[in-house]
Amino acid sequence: MDQPSDQPGYDVVGDVHGSAAALEQLLFEMGYRDDGASLRHPRRQVIFVGDFIDRGPQQCRVLQIARSMVATGAAKAVLGNHEFNAIAYFTQHPSRPLEHLRQHTEKHIRQHSAFLQQIGNGSADHAEAVEWFATLPLWLDLGDIRVVHACWDVDAMTGLGTSMVDTDLMVAASTRGTDAYRWVEHLCKGPEVSLPDDIQFHDKDGNLRTEARFRWWDPRPPNFRYSCETPARIDLPDQVIEDPPVTQYLDTVPVLFGHYWRTWPQLDANTHTACVDYSAVHGGPLVAYRWSGEGTIDASNFVAAHASSSFASMV
Repeated sequence: MDQPSDQPGYDVVGDVHGSAAALEQLLFEMGYRDDGASLRHPRRQVIFVGDFIDRGPQQCRVLQIARSMVATGAAKAVLGNHEFNAIAYFTQHPSRPLEHLRQHTEKHIRQHSAFLQQIGNGSADHAEAVEWFATLPLWLDLGDIRVVHACWDVDAMTGLGTSMVDTDLMVAASTRGTDAYRWVEHLCKGPEVSLPDDIQFHDKDGNLRTEARFRWWDPRPPNFRYSCETPARIDLPDQVIEDPPVTQYLDTVPVLFGHYWRTWPQLDANTHTACVDYSAVHGGPLVAYRWSGEGTIDASNFVAAHASSSFASMV
């Protein structure tokens, strides 16, 4: 059988977060080459799962690569929560012109500071990047494969009625308590459940949490012990989740997603779902899943690349 690199298909790339050298290394290893307009493969196309920005040191270069690939048809991309937040951070509230859709609190400034410093806060490049983010869909359904940043939620998609964001949707989705807020949270940030018995924990950024991300891709009946994303040391009860935030994904069309900070080489993949986020900006590799038409996830189709010092010096 031909290898994935020799077949038409999609290479679904995980959260880059400013790791340009790792991205170029990964694309090079998968057979993408510079044709003068963008990096391109003769038979395949990249799909980025979003989260190009924040945290890493080469965010402008990442955007240059991704934007050129999308513009020339060498890639597709969906909106990540960091791009959604960037749009909201930049956009003034239409009825409260002294405020932005994402308030400029100390926490939000800290989370976004690396991007603002690298792009130039308020610069023409900043405005242009945000404008591009707003052209990215919240999800892609390509028939035999589906891609979303955090959660494939059919109810959210139906409720929104469109995969594209505009000003009205940004306002509604930035307002707590609205249906649009909840729907976009599910798609871009993942659904969450309140933990029982006053359980709480600190997340990777040090924030105290009383809710946990819900493993919508796990086909088992929802249970706090195995359906919640918490640090390994947190002992959750073997207790049914009576009112899960979404219905688990039981369809047979493969879904690829990012967002969940997995640890390589332990794959998070079921028969029809797979995560491609392996913490590239925090010491993990940048990971892609090479899909060539298969109806079930094949572990041999994952590929990972760290940015080697020798390669990084070339780019």
